[in-house]
Parts: sequence; C-alpha cells; structure tokens
Amino acid sequence: MTGTRRLVAVLFLLPALVLLGALVVYPIGYSVVRSFSDQSGGGFAGFANYRELFTDDGIRTALKNNVVWVVFAPTVATALGLVFAVLTERVRWGTAFKLVVFMPMAISMLAAGIIFRLVYDQDPDKGVANAVWVGVHDTFAQSSAFPKAHPGRRSPLEAAPGGGFLTRDTASAGSPVALPLVGVAPDQMPDGAGRAAAATAEPGKVTGTTWQDFTRGKGVGTLGGVDPGELGYAGMRVEAVLDGRVVASTTARADGTFTLPAAADGALLRLPADNFKAPYNGVDWLGPSLVTPAVIGSYVWMWAGFAMVLIAAGLAGIPRDLLEAARVDGANEWQVFRRVTVPLLAPVLAVVTVTLMINVLKIFDLVFIIAPGSSQDDANVLALELYRKGFSEDRPGVASAISVFLLLLVIPVMWFNIRRLRREARR
Repeated sequence: MTGTRRLVAVLFLLPALVLLGALVVYPIGYSVVRSFSDQSGGGFAGFANYRELFTDDGIRTALKNNVVWVVFAPTVATALGLVFAVLTERVRWGTAFKLVVFMPMAISMLAAGIIFRLVYDQDPDKGVANAVWVGVHDTFAQSSAFPKAHPGRRSPLEAAPGGGFLTRDTASAGSPVALPLVGVAPDQMPDGAGRAAAATAEPGKVTGTTWQDFTRGKGVGTLGGVDPGELGYAGMRVEAVLDGRVVASTTARADGTFTLPAAADGALLRLPADNFKAPYNGVDWLGPSLVTPAVIGSYVWMWAGFAMVLIAAGLAGIPRDLLEAARVDGANEWQVFRRVTVPLLAPVLAVVTVTLMINVLKIFDLVFIIAPGSSQDDANVLALELYRKGFSEDRPGVASAISVFLLLLVIPVMWFNIRRLRREARR
C-alpha cells in the first residue's frame, strides 16, 4: 500500500476510532480513575473502594448471586436450546416451533420483567404460576370452603384444643343437635350448599344440623334456629369424641344435616380444624428464598431461543454420513446424540455458553423489575448494586470500583471466546 492509501484508510477509520474513544475508552479510563477517588471525587482513596467489595454485605450478596447466575442460567439455556434444536429437526412443524421459542428475544428486558412480575404474582387470580400451582395442589388436596367460619353469640360451640370447635355439652341419641356458625360470605359458600333444614330425630342415632346462622336484614331471623334462606354447610366434617378419641364421624349433607351412629351417644361433637383450613395460596415465588431462581427462569425463557438458533445452525453443518454410520454400527438414538452429535457441536455449545456467561455477568433489568423491594436485597447482583451505590446511595467511588471489577470478570471470558473463534477460523 502507498502512503496515500494508508492515509485514506486512516481517514475512513477516524470516525469509528473517535466513537470508540468517546464511548468506550474514555468511560473505562474515567471509571478506573474514579474508583480510586473518595466520595466527592476530589481526594485519593487508594484501595478503600475495592476493599469494600469484599466487606460490604450487599456487594457480597450480589457477588454470590452472580456466581449462581453464571453457573445455572447459561447452562440451562444452552441445554434447552440443544434439546429444542435436536427435536425440531424431527418434526414437520419445527420451523413454527423455533419461531415461537425465539419470539421472546424480540421483547425488551423491561417488557419481559413486567410480564414475569405478573406471572409470579402471589395472588392465584393474577399470577399464572400460582394459578397453575394452586390448581394442581387443589386437585389432590382440596382446600376448605369455610376458612373464616366461627361460632356466633350464644353458640353451643367453643374453641377446641388443637383447632376447630367442640360442643360444650354431650350429644344424646334421639335429640337433634344444632351447630350454628357465622363468618362465611354468601358468595363464598360451596356450590353444593342448599337451604338449611332442621334435623329430625332418629331412634338410636345422633342427628343435627350445621349451617350459616345468618339472614340478611336487621332483626331478621332467629339466633340459633334454622330460618328460611339460610344455607347449610355442605361437606362440613363432624366427629364424635369420647374420652379423647374419635368414635364416629360423618360429613354434612347439602342442607347441613348429618347423622352419626349410636356410638356417638354421650360424646362431644367436634368440627375439626381441617374444616377451617385457609385455602392454599401457592408459592411465594418472589420471596427471599426463590426470587433468584424465579428471575433466572425468566432469563432462560428469553434466551433459550437464542441458544436454539445458534445450535441449530451448527447442527445443520454436521455431516449426516457420520450420524448414519453410527446408526448402522448399532448405536441407538441416545448414543448417537451423546457420542456423535454433542461432541461435534462442542465448539458451538462453547460459544453459546460463553456468550451467555458474559451476558449474565451484566444482568440488571430483570432483577431490578421482577424482584419486589422486600426481596430485592436477596436477589441483588453486581450490576444492580452498581446502580444502587452510584445513584441511590450517592457513592460513585464504590460504584466505579464495582464497574471495574465487572470488567475484570468479563475480560477473561471474552478472551477465551475470541481465542476459540480465531482457532475455529484457522481451521
């Protein structure tokens, strides 16, 4: 090249070099200098800001969470991407499936954070995760329909040891027992509840009624008596307790009436605590113990499609002759996948994993948006702690030290990735 051409090349590169210097080199240099300064920026603080990286509780929690992120998020996203890429090769609608899996990549971190903040909402009527979880739970362990039911004034019932309610007097065969309760809203009564009915006496048996002793309207209805329009506690469990043990039990019918055998004669009647168990409200996904896995789950939802597309591209470059040769030699599909496909995809898997590792070291948006204030300290990561130290706590020196520390963490991973790419290019 002549000197003129070299000058032309420099002129063409100059705008890019200016931008790189202004947007990359200068901020990095300024951050390094600022990390050795005190809070005001006018004095030299030495390594005090860096010492705080290992003594401040918030920063240590953030560092621990970053380790969890780096270990699990790239691994799970890459593994799911590999599974999706391999399986979609075998179905006719694989392209449509890839499109659906990749679509979250088109959503910003902010939008994804808002979506998953709603998904993880504690209220099953709002949060999809808890709606599914509660639905599965209630399929096998139905919640009580009477969590707020309790005895009213002048009730024959009193609180029982261990929960539930117990009659003050013993029951007698042939004499119907009234077990009135209040506290359940009409719209919360079980679907099978019918109009309450007074129990009829049966020779040799203990009968009774348990019902909602409340009628709308001031001064309407008889306290302790079954009135028209009042509903029976359908499904309420009633036990006969004699000398501390249950001798008989039954459940109330739709009209609240129940019948116990002769063994209940002379026993106390108990409404056990299971009748009043509060409904299962799901899992506290955004609580201190689960908030980090929950946020990682939202990240995997976004980035599994990215991993799938890159791995699918690598999979398309694998010679099919090798796969067919392995099958001819007697290998089953699992052995072909484990001993042929995965080793041949190792360079692609390494690039994807390392790229995601660099990405999660800088994760900020999802944690900031999804984790509520009550558990944000438990979900803290280095990028979020940098923001909090720099803006919320007005400690730019410590924030700069965190940024430099993050840069030092990213550089080895980037160097490994670049080295591998160059080695692949030489082949």
